[in-house]
Amino acid sequence: MNAFRYPELDSLDRQLIAALQINARESVASLARTLGVARTTILSRIQRLEKQGVIHGYTVQLAAPFHEQGLQAYAGIIVKPKLGNQVLRQLSQIPEVESAATVSGEFDLMIWLRARSTEELDLLLDTIGALEGVVRTHSAIVLARKFDRRHQHR
Repeated sequence: MNAFRYPELDSLDRQLIAALQINARESVASLARTLGVARTTILSRIQRLEKQGVIHGYTVQLAAPFHEQGLQAYAGIIVKPKLGNQVLRQLSQIPEVESAATVSGEFDLMIWLRARSTEELDLLLDTIGALEGVVRTHSAIVLARKFDRRHQHR
């Protein structure tokens, strides 16, 4: 596995990334005006950041009524030694698993789940618990999201 080398980011890079995280569809002209630089500078910075892998892609953020439909839950997973990659591959094939992270502490992995109902969540957790390499899971249903810096809008 190739190690990712963090490129050096200057103040303009960080400001540009922050602006794009707020609105990835912001026009180059508007970004240039906001940041006080030429359009060509913004274009070249975006291209460089994409090429370096700093900007990995662009996405659609759903409004809260759509994004938060159904149940959301976190689940901690304990994995058998040396089977972490196998478990991650299996989890990546389950659409209701929205993200996964390796963590320190009691669990090896933390995953973010979305289900339409408690019954669907129950089946999903049973499916995950039965995966080859999974020792145990512990879940917590999200009651309300108080804030999420990743999904803030202007």
